[in-house]
Amino acid sequence: MAPMPLLPGTAPVLVGRAAPLAALTEHADLCRTERSGALLLGGDAGIGKSRLVAEFARTRRPGTVLVGGCLELGVDGLAYAPFTAALRQLLRERGPEPFAAGGRAGELARLLPELGPVPEGGHRDRGLLFGLVLHLLRTVAGEEGLTLVLEDLHWADSASRDLLVYLIRNLDPPGVQIVATYRSDDLHRTHPLRRLLPELERLPSVTRLELEPLTRAEVDEHVRALTGRSPAPAELDDLYRRSDGIPLYVEALAASPLRPSGVPDAFRDLLLAPVDRLDDAALSVLRLSAVGAVSGTVSHEALRHASDLGDRDLEIALHTLIDARLLHVDGDGYRFRHALLREAVHESLLPGTRTRLHLLLARIVGDHPGTVPPERRAAELAHHFQAAHDLPRAVTAAWAAAERAGETLAHGERLAMLRRVLELWDRVPDAAALLGGRERPAVLAEAALSALEGGHPRMAWELCDEALAAVPEEPADDAGLELRALLLRRRGQARSQCVDPGAEDDLAEALRLHPPHMPGYARMLSILARETMVRADGRGPLDRSAEELATEAITAAERVGDDSALAAALVTLGSVLMAQGEEGRGRPYLKRSIELSRRIGDPMMEARGVNNLSHYLREQGHHTRALELLEDFLAAPGHRGSGWVHGGFTSQNLAELHYEMGDLAGARAIAVRALGHSPSPTHRVFLLVPASRAAIAQGDLEAARSGTARGELGKTGIASLDRASVLSLERVDQAQQAASAWLDLLLAEGDAETARAYAVQVLERPGFAGSAGYGWVITELAAEAVRRSGAGPGDPARTRVEELLEMPVHGPVQEAFRASTAARLAEGTADPREVLERWAAAVAAWEATPLVLNLAAARLRAARAALAVRDPERARAWWEPVSPAAAASGAEPLAREAADLGRRAGFTAPDRAAPAGLTPREAEVLRLLAAGGTNAQIAAELFISPKTASVHVSNILAKLGAPNRAAAGARARDLGLV
Repeated sequence: MAPMPLLPGTAPVLVGRAAPLAALTEHADLCRTERSGALLLGGDAGIGKSRLVAEFARTRRPGTVLVGGCLELGVDGLAYAPFTAALRQLLRERGPEPFAAGGRAGELARLLPELGPVPEGGHRDRGLLFGLVLHLLRTVAGEEGLTLVLEDLHWADSASRDLLVYLIRNLDPPGVQIVATYRSDDLHRTHPLRRLLPELERLPSVTRLELEPLTRAEVDEHVRALTGRSPAPAELDDLYRRSDGIPLYVEALAASPLRPSGVPDAFRDLLLAPVDRLDDAALSVLRLSAVGAVSGTVSHEALRHASDLGDRDLEIALHTLIDARLLHVDGDGYRFRHALLREAVHESLLPGTRTRLHLLLARIVGDHPGTVPPERRAAELAHHFQAAHDLPRAVTAAWAAAERAGETLAHGERLAMLRRVLELWDRVPDAAALLGGRERPAVLAEAALSALEGGHPRMAWELCDEALAAVPEEPADDAGLELRALLLRRRGQARSQCVDPGAEDDLAEALRLHPPHMPGYARMLSILARETMVRADGRGPLDRSAEELATEAITAAERVGDDSALAAALVTLGSVLMAQGEEGRGRPYLKRSIELSRRIGDPMMEARGVNNLSHYLREQGHHTRALELLEDFLAAPGHRGSGWVHGGFTSQNLAELHYEMGDLAGARAIAVRALGHSPSPTHRVFLLVPASRAAIAQGDLEAARSGTARGELGKTGIASLDRASVLSLERVDQAQQAASAWLDLLLAEGDAETARAYAVQVLERPGFAGSAGYGWVITELAAEAVRRSGAGPGDPARTRVEELLEMPVHGPVQEAFRASTAARLAEGTADPREVLERWAAAVAAWEATPLVLNLAAARLRAARAALAVRDPERARAWWEPVSPAAAASGAEPLAREAADLGRRAGFTAPDRAAPAGLTPREAEVLRLLAAGGTNAQIAAELFISPKTASVHVSNILAKLGAPNRAAAGARARDLGLV
């Protein structure tokens, strides 16, 4: 059978259907080996049923899939249409022989005229025909199995439904799989399939599968597959909302760039076909619903006030619409089956009718507040007035809606309403007067704030640019100074989130301009303190430290009673102090901020306090307490499911904790999930690091680099951050984190020299020592690059690492990193006994921390150092816990390294018996001898003395009867040892 063709305009790759495709495959295998059965595949029109089945068919062996579709021809379709199509395909592919096998080809001609004339006279028993079809399918299935696909079962005639039921009930032996697709949205209350499906589901051989819409991320992937480009976040949001995640709708919208706000013409007929069959009363109610369902749902009360129908007639009309699957009940109102269906009905209205109905609904919403929920009232009024071209009232309603959205912390909705105000501004001459004297720059400032809070820093930056262009650079009064300072501050915040170096200039100018006696000065100071805290030089605007700015912000906030600014300043001061190792001083400030944020109902600030405290607890080695703090926060009432509160910051902290505690798979899963939610550029950097480093620890290097291997990291490989450019990141902790992942990857790939050269660049970055937590991580990696590259005294990288050994140490984790760094530097340059003692000290330091893989790696290095000085007892004691720790974490490279050391040290039994009468140790010596090793090299590799190695070589030559080492090496190759 030729592969089923893709529908025109479909994506070349199947998106978001891995699970149902796997279910189809598993069902097919089960039907072939255990028992024949049927899978009923349902879903709305356009959900991708045919696309999924086509993809599934391409995975089956040629000649094992038959496909037939039902036809829409009035109330009933053409009798047996899907079976006729499938049998015709069978005849085409295999000829008439299978049909003659039962000796009743004439009877099958009732379904397939090509088989000849239908027998005249005779019986009229349909059971014989059904039996012949059953026998034919069993015969054709054979050993390979057969899949019969019946598409669009919602259009099936009664005869086809009867034959389907017969086959399902009688296909007991294995061999045949039936896959029947249907539109679940077309099954109105009296549809025969709606009654039949529950009966079929009760049969043990029937499985039912309902296709779900695509997620937002899958819509993004689908559009990329269709168009070769990824839509902008705002475009994606609109596309996802309007398509409801229905692939066909996505394709139709993506293919219609000239109609960004409407329904594509090529799709309109499909949407409106059921509408054309409505009576006048139902049609009028549907049109009212299309105008009234601004937020997706129109209330029954709104329709009752808007409609000219009496209550009884209105109910009849609504029943008609529900039965036609155009509307469905949603609480105390009604919702359209799809958003695009509502748009199509709305667009079909004549302009005059549309204006009249919008004004009618606006009046009803205004006069009868109960017709819409209070939180939707302002937004719906804004929509109705704008649609009716009453722009002055549209502006005031949009502003009211923005204020309402702000009260509920709905940043995206507030931004949308403010942008509507801005779009209408020039078309309403007295817009400022309507908004209580607010000028356009002030509205732009509010929009920028919403964009920042909603996670759209680039948009906030652009809005501030537009506003600043309309405000004098040196305003004449305090109000003008405060507004310009506010805009500069918000632009500085946006540029900081976009990792733009100009952020500092904006923040410095904002601080210079802002009148200290004006409201908002404390907030300004607290924000600048936070920005300064993460800068490389620890100095901020006007050359003031984060601690100075935060302390002044606390004083200013307490003076004016600004609890919000106070909570922010407390977080910053507490974080600065804890970063300096002053946990006793810093933690109370953070706890006070968390409690204050909770009391004033500021979940964003509460999340910041919790995350900062968790971060510094982790750096101090209090991983369990840090994890409990985050988990308690997420589990607290009101926080469940509120991903917008904690976002990338919490995920970053969770991923780092899981990574350091040895849960590599968990760390990757957390980071990848968060990266799929379009985090800010800052959080993206921090999430990439645990994702890639965990993949490296698992041995999944391709995923760590590019995200294309078995880890399914998507675009979360560290290579998505250019290796050189990360060194110029504004935040030193970002640069350290990203560079640490690159160093880790270069070392894992065996490119020690590139790693050493890169380490020199990283360690020369100004202000590097300002973030000791991440600084110690990268210093240890740099020391390993120095060791592996063989860089001796005087090498720039070695010299810089030696200098950094004097970095401040706060807590047991940083102490362990320092001990490990010193031990790595000692290898290759110090006496073996000194190397051993340094690694022994490192092991002891790591034992005081919960970083299980760091401890395991140190133990392995200590074991190797002990073997080098002929101390096998200490070596074995350190070596034994390594493999269990590596296995528990899924750290495959570390497990392999431990196994290799155990084999070379003689701690483990060989994988197979040694050949030719050799002992296991002699087999190891022979393997190294065959590779060209001298006695000294063999001794070093196996942690034995050269004399012992010489004895082993002599014994090997004697046992093999080899006259010399070369002959022994050749014999080793014959024995499969090399």
